[in-house]
Amino acid sequence: MSFSEFTQEDYAAIERDWKVLRKSAQDRCANDAEMEVVQRAFDFANDAHRNVRRRSGEPYMLHPIAVAQIVVDNIGLGYKSISAALLHDVVEDTDYTIEDIQDRFGPKIATLVDGLTKIKNVLDTEQKTRGTDISQQSLQAENFKRILLTMNDDVRVVLIKLADRLHNCRTIEHMPEHKRDKILSETMFIFIPLAHRLGLYSIKSELENIWLRYKEPEAYDEIQRRIDRLVEEKGAEMDAFVKPIEEALDKDGFTYAIKKRVKTPYSVWKKMQDKGISFDEIFDLYAIRIIFEPKADTKDTERNQCYRIYTILTDLYMELPERKRDWIKRPKANGYEALHCTLLSESGIWVEVQIRSKRMDDIAEKGIAAHWAYKRHGIMGEGDYEMDAWINHIQGILTNPNVNALELLDIIHNDLTSTVIYVFTPKGEQRSIQKGATALDFAYLIHTEIGHKAIAAKVNHKLVQLSQPLKTGDKVEIITAQDGKPQLQWLDFLTTHRARTLVRDYFNSRRKIAVDYGRGLLEQMAANEEVKLNETILQRIESACKAPSREELFYGIGVGTVKHTDLESILKRYTSRGNWLSRAFRGNQNPDKKPSEQEEVKTESGYIIASCCKPIPGDSVIGFKMPDGTITVHKKTCPVAESFAATHGDRVIVPEWPSDTEEKTFLVRITLKGVDRVGLLNEISRYVSLIMGVNMRRLSLQADGGIFDGYIDLSISSKENLDQLMKKLSSIDGIEKVTRSDL
Repeated sequence: MSFSEFTQEDYAAIERDWKVLRKSAQDRCANDAEMEVVQRAFDFANDAHRNVRRRSGEPYMLHPIAVAQIVVDNIGLGYKSISAALLHDVVEDTDYTIEDIQDRFGPKIATLVDGLTKIKNVLDTEQKTRGTDISQQSLQAENFKRILLTMNDDVRVVLIKLADRLHNCRTIEHMPEHKRDKILSETMFIFIPLAHRLGLYSIKSELENIWLRYKEPEAYDEIQRRIDRLVEEKGAEMDAFVKPIEEALDKDGFTYAIKKRVKTPYSVWKKMQDKGISFDEIFDLYAIRIIFEPKADTKDTERNQCYRIYTILTDLYMELPERKRDWIKRPKANGYEALHCTLLSESGIWVEVQIRSKRMDDIAEKGIAAHWAYKRHGIMGEGDYEMDAWINHIQGILTNPNVNALELLDIIHNDLTSTVIYVFTPKGEQRSIQKGATALDFAYLIHTEIGHKAIAAKVNHKLVQLSQPLKTGDKVEIITAQDGKPQLQWLDFLTTHRARTLVRDYFNSRRKIAVDYGRGLLEQMAANEEVKLNETILQRIESACKAPSREELFYGIGVGTVKHTDLESILKRYTSRGNWLSRAFRGNQNPDKKPSEQEEVKTESGYIIASCCKPIPGDSVIGFKMPDGTITVHKKTCPVAESFAATHGDRVIVPEWPSDTEEKTFLVRITLKGVDRVGLLNEISRYVSLIMGVNMRRLSLQADGGIFDGYIDLSISSKENLDQLMKKLSSIDGIEKVTRSDL
């Protein structure tokens, strides 16, 4: 921020944006008294931020106005939240206090502003230099714990913070690059999953696109250009696709609106990355959304009217059955309800069609705020119960006193990003549970005592072990025994937070068993790492795990509050060179492999090329300064880097490829697929080796039924050379696809 006298243009800009917000707020406020509070909040904040400017040089007041605009337009909150958004930076950036806010605007608005002020304080706090000991928790992890804890007080604080984060990301070009990388990593790791789980699709989608625009600018620009070109070329065909649908819905007496949309650059990029496909292979770029008002003059339910529209559509066009998604019968955990199908247009374009009622659309676009609004009026759909269940689940996690900050961050992140599967009880009742859950997780989902006494399970009438992973559609029966009881070994395969917590709680009253088990487990792990546990090492492990005594250390290991992966990292410290924290974020993806066996590229200037994503000169990269002084370089889109930047933002730096890499080569893998023909392999080898002068380290191509696929490992000097090589290979007759892939 900076200070300088406002000009007439500055005052005009503030008045212009306030005029737009005032109109939106008036539409949202229930009466003149509510609007009067919003007006006073604007006047107070405008006076407090007078002559204060943002990094961009704009008047600072434009930021709270923009945040309030998102709060009302994208989230649909009421006058108290709009007022809190206008006031959210006053206490932090001026001499006013929370008491001043309470005196002028009452306790509820003051509470919201106080929560937002605390979040800003902890996010802006830079982490001080720390040692390498695992006991020194990440300050950012503690900060995120405090942010999430505000959900227990008033979830509106988190919603307004999401609006604040969105506007900061919209103007992120004015930030220095290292701070930009930190903010974007936090955004991807926590805020985007939060927006998704709270049902805020438009905010989630915009944040994702901003993330991609700065993390992979070339990919973003190329995908956006191709989308724009296709929209222009195919606009008439989409109109022709929609026209028969409109005629059929009119004939059936529906009141509706049809919206056309196209996949976002991020969703296209994500699908290309996850499936290893090219832009041309994405067949569901186009979508239309049918939003209807349920008929009042019929006995058909809202759900049945969705199915009626689906029948109309499939009578008109051919459907791709495997792409049907029934989120009405099985709503998502964030409350999302809709019926999706993919239809083939007359011109040969696959189009995804989303069918929603007005209520479903409101909840899909404005998430939890719309959920509350309908709930207050006694209107509930299947998805509303899922939303309530998830919020209660998160509140249970947040209030658990036995979970430290880093563990909480992992649990919440995994919960936010986990995929839900649907399984059935023996009586046919549907239950949702996170993907990867086992039969025993399901037992604890049904009832605590069923989990405690479980000894086996039947999945689809077949006898299986309790550790059997489940998949959507499974019918699960839990077999119990009267003398059955929990086993500490269950913690090795249980995946849901509820089940793990119940097993740990069970052993809290059986302490000696857990202590003995933990001691034996540590001794076994030490033996596996060829470490002899002497008093010095045991004391250091106690200190690293913040255990107040030896018994507490063994107990923590026994019940799983001390992570086994953390113990392995500490023990490795005594078997080979280096520092465990440095290695952990250099991309060591195989904890069973000693660091000396990892493929690690180290430049003469001290840069270490992460083995998890293996960036090469020309890639968009992010760097981390490690405790031993070395700098580890990752691709900006690397998940390991995203996680580390989100929790150790103070270590983020902006690396430059040092000059000593100009003569180096880096191992890269490309995958190829196409139509086999005589001489194709020779042509590939000739171009790679003789024309480009690139060394092939490994080549594996297989042909079956006239189609070939495989990969080539190359020693390449830069992304520019790699792009040139891939472009040429793609032009060879018979090659359909060339992509860069993980080694």
